[in-house]
Amino acid sequence: MPWKRSVMSQRRDLVTLAIAEGANMSEICRRFGVSRKTAYKWVGRFKAQGPSGLADRSRRPHRSPEQTSDATERAVLKVRQRYRVWGGRKIRWVLQREGMRGVPAPSTITEILRRHGQLQEEESSKHRPFQRFEHPEPNDLWQMDFKGHFQHRRGQCHPLTVLDDHSRFGIALQACANERETTVKGRLTRIFRRYGLPKRMLMDNGSPWGADQDHPYTSFTAWLIRLGVGVVHGRAYHPQTQGKDERFHRTLQAEVIRWHDFHDNAHCQHIFDGWLAVYNYERPHEALAMDVPGRRYRASDRSFPERLPPIEYSPGDLVRKVQRRGRIWFQGEVYRVPGAFCGQPIAMRPTVTDGVFNVYFCNQWLGQLDARKGRPGRRRGLNASARYARSGGQPTP
Repeated sequence: MPWKRSVMSQRRDLVTLAIAEGANMSEICRRFGVSRKTAYKWVGRFKAQGPSGLADRSRRPHRSPEQTSDATERAVLKVRQRYRVWGGRKIRWVLQREGMRGVPAPSTITEILRRHGQLQEEESSKHRPFQRFEHPEPNDLWQMDFKGHFQHRRGQCHPLTVLDDHSRFGIALQACANERETTVKGRLTRIFRRYGLPKRMLMDNGSPWGADQDHPYTSFTAWLIRLGVGVVHGRAYHPQTQGKDERFHRTLQAEVIRWHDFHDNAHCQHIFDGWLAVYNYERPHEALAMDVPGRRYRASDRSFPERLPPIEYSPGDLVRKVQRRGRIWFQGEVYRVPGAFCGQPIAMRPTVTDGVFNVYFCNQWLGQLDARKGRPGRRRGLNASARYARSGGQPTP
């Protein structure tokens, strides 16, 4: 009914003209753009109820046999109160786990939350599906990063997070007072003692694990490599590389940090410990088919060595000790290598190209050294492919 003025005003005009003596109903309907059936409906209601009969009536049925019971709604809201930002799928999983019969669909639970003002539409609109990938086994790759710091009553908290890529298991959530190397190394040592060593760790290019994209190694990452942990750096300005840890940070903010008035870092750690147990063993994860991370994770069989193992290379390797400011002498020339390895031996391994060598520290490939004499533009440093530096892969010989 293409009304242009107020709906009630248009209906009143229609009825007034239609009930007038000698009115041509067909012509009136044509002018108002309605069917004869609609016109007679409003005339009938007007005669029966007067002007109030022209108001829209509720289309809600008198009976709703499929309507969610009050008990079910109370159960949904009780779980929501316990887990303040969980949505329909997770709440349904909890109700099923607790043995409730006739658990409604996730969409129904979402509508219950919306009806009771438990959803923020602007937040819901941010959540979109994305392509997921994961490593095949636990401890193949750990993602590590600092979440942005926040203020508490006595200073700042810098949450250090470590997440297993395969299982999404929260290896660590540490309330740190700063982001210094000594702090991270101490916390990570305790983590390694409990869970063992991963094969590789993914981190960004910031301190303390990297100076910048062109200088990704620090004494901290050299320590990890010495332990036999491969170091992988994400692409600069591309947080999606560490998407699982970034998502963990968002969940931490939504479910924990925004709800508490923290006194100090000890208070932060107490709250973090309690929530991490919920995250690992109670909170269902959609990427895990609504399973919990704790059911997919197992500790590494690579134990943490209390003493660093000796550095050993193959007999055919050409070994040089890194001198001050990241210099080595090789075939009568001085070359630059990452200064993080000062005082440590590195190895040159010949490639299929005569005069070009792959350079390693322990098992970590650092780049290629071009020692060909008289080659125009020959670099006196390592040529490290950014692709290999990010992926931790091995170069072509």
